Parts: sequence; C-alpha cells; structure tokens
Amino acid sequence: MENNIFELQYAIDTFYFLVCGALVMWMAAGFAMLEAGLVRSKNTTEILTKNVALFAVACSMYLICGYQIMYGGGFFLSGVDSVSSIDVDAVLAASAENGFGGDSVYSGASDFFFQVVFVATCMSIVSGAVAERMKLWAFLAFAVVMTGVIYPLEGAWTWGGKSVFGLFSLNYSDYAGSGIVHMAGAAAALAGVLILGPRKGKYTKDGRINAIPGANLPLATLGTFILWLGWFGFNGGSTLKLGGIEAANEVANVFLNTNAAASGGLIAALLVARIMFGKADLTMALNGALAGLVAITAEPADPTPLLATIIGAVGGVIVVFSILSLDRLKIDDPVGAISVHGTVGLWGIFAVLLSDTDATFGGQLVGAATIFIWVFSASLIVWLILKVTLGIRVSEEEEYEGVDISECGMEAYPEFKAST
Repeated sequence: MENNIFELQYAIDTFYFLVCGALVMWMAAGFAMLEAGLVRSKNTTEILTKNVALFAVACSMYLICGYQIMYGGGFFLSGVDSVSSIDVDAVLAASAENGFGGDSVYSGASDFFFQVVFVATCMSIVSGAVAERMKLWAFLAFAVVMTGVIYPLEGAWTWGGKSVFGLFSLNYSDYAGSGIVHMAGAAAALAGVLILGPRKGKYTKDGRINAIPGANLPLATLGTFILWLGWFGFNGGSTLKLGGIEAANEVANVFLNTNAAASGGLIAALLVARIMFGKADLTMALNGALAGLVAITAEPADPTPLLATIIGAVGGVIVVFSILSLDRLKIDDPVGAISVHGTVGLWGIFAVLLSDTDATFGGQLVGAATIFIWVFSASLIVWLILKVTLGIRVSEEEEYEGVDISECGMEAYPEFKAST
C-alpha cells in the first residue's frame, strides 16, 4: 500500500514539475513578443532570432555543464533516473515520521527540465536591454558563458546550497528567484549596456532624451499576457511538489498571490504614469504588471493576498521611477528590462522580510550583494573580451538601416517598406 502511495506521489509531483516547466518555457514566447513589440520594426527579425536562439543555447549549455555546476548532477553523458534508482525505503521511512508528502519526490529529469527553463528566462532579460545595436553572434557568445557558467555558479551558492568559492555560505531566502534569476539577468544586462552604449539619437548633446517608441504595442501587450500566464508555472512550480493537502494549499496561495501582485503592479504603474505624464502610458502599465510579478517572486507563498497586492504595487511604482532615472543617467534600455528585473528584483528580495519570519535582513543583503557583484563583474569581463575580439556593436550605418538586414538578411515586415 505504501509503495502504491509513493508511486502515485512520484507521478503527480513529476507531472506537475513538467507542466510548470512547460509554462515557464512559454515565457520565452512572451519575452520574444514583448521585445519585438517594443523595438522598431527594422530590428524585429533580429530580436526574434536572438530570443529563439538564446533559448536553444541556454538549454544546451545547461545540459552540458550548467546543471552539473549548479547542483552536482548531469544528464549529458548519463541516463536519467527512475523510481527504481530512488531509495524508496528512505522516503517511506520519512513519510512515516512526518506524514506522507513531507518530501518532494520527482524524476531528476523533470527537475532538470524545470531548472533549464529558468536559465533561459534569465538570459532573455539581457536580450531586450541590448536591443537594436548589438551584434547577434556576440550576444550568442555571451549567452554561452552566461548560461553555462555565470548563472550556474550563483545558482549553486543559493538554490544549490554550496558555499561561495568555499569561503562562506549564504543565509538567503528566494522562493522562485527575484534575485537568483531576475536581478542576475538585469546585472548581466547592465554590464552589457554600459559597454555597448546608447542607441544613436536616444540622447542629445544638450541633455534631451528622445523617446524611441516601439513598433507594435499589440504584440508587446500579448507578450505581457504570455509572461503573466507563464509566471504561474515559474512561481507555482517552485513549490517543488503538489502531492499532499499542505502542498496543494501552498500552490493555490502562490497562484493567488502571483496574480494579485501583477494586478497591483499594473494599477500602481498606470496611476503613477497618469499623475506624472497626464496620460495612461501603456508601456508603463505593461512594465508595472511585470514588476509586480518580479516583486512577488522571492516569496509568493507566505503573504496574504492584500500584502501580495501591496508588494506588487510598490514594484509598479518603483519601476516607473527607475526607468526615468536610468534614462537621466543615459543608460539606454529599450524595453525597461534592467528596471523591471533588477531594481524591482532587489525590492522583491527585501520584501521577503515582510512575511517570512525565518529570513533576515543581513542574509538577504549579503545574498543580493553576492549575486549582483558576481554576475555584474563576470559579465563585464566577458563583454569586454567580446568587444576587443568579435566586436559587440554594429556600425552606425547598420544601426540606422536596422539590424534585421545586416544581421539576418531579412525584414519582419517587408511589405511595408517604402517604395523607391
């Protein structure tokens, strides 16, 4: 009887992991649509190519070495596990002591699949920030290092439970990755943007900031809704199990709070934009929803729905001011990725303290600092190496004509090209 119960939980938890992983994989489509909508039409094909290619690179590099670095397990040269390879007696003994469902039980292959789509999400954040002026192959070269080494190392120090370079261990709480995934991606993006420089015409010599609107706001809105949907797998799957009443209730709370935070973030950003600009700014509203999702990601299980809404709303307010502040500093981020995932990701890390009594301010501070310093400095070195070897920026003429032609040899909307 116990073996039958074990096998049932194994099947449920494995299936839940796979479904949540598929939802997170769908976030890749959300990033692609969001970024394609927020860049100019002449750069659409290239941004789509980057998004689909980076997903494949991330999956391959994490399979080859990333998962081994992060968790000490790999599937590239070995087979996958099965129920027969799991110590069933040990699991049953633990369940007898703690009540069945006390431990997560799932296929190691499903764990890899769930983790690998997080790696791709982290890299997708970089794509939008460096859009419209970066060489495609230089970006993909960076993706190899980011997904194969930089992200897995900081993941090993946090979710993997390993000490930082053997020096100290982190007492850091991050349920689904406000810092581990989102702030890490933003740190890599910030390093790239600083080396790359702004788009031509974005900032004038007399200090003016020129808005460069995206070509397709319906597409950007679709991308936001896709990301919103995928986030239920992102946060919900991080519960790591579904079997058992307690786990099922936790999953339900995570879904509820994730949705509440996104709603709070969108409403807050829309109101702030209305007060500041006198108009309902759609792009700020979209980024507000994403900011709410990033903010709640570090701890979506413990807050009440009201607190989750407030956490998301604060993220929505922060993202508006962060986007404006980066523009004043002449840090050009076409889609607001650094603000959404970095600035708000930092807020999410410390928002954990509002509901998680086991988390400490010192632990969150040291964890956030370790993640940012490592990812930013390592990324900066890689970007500089790429700059002096491959080169990372297209020529001024190629940027003016659009990187679709120079990097991909085709246009996304050829029928709209003006006749000569």
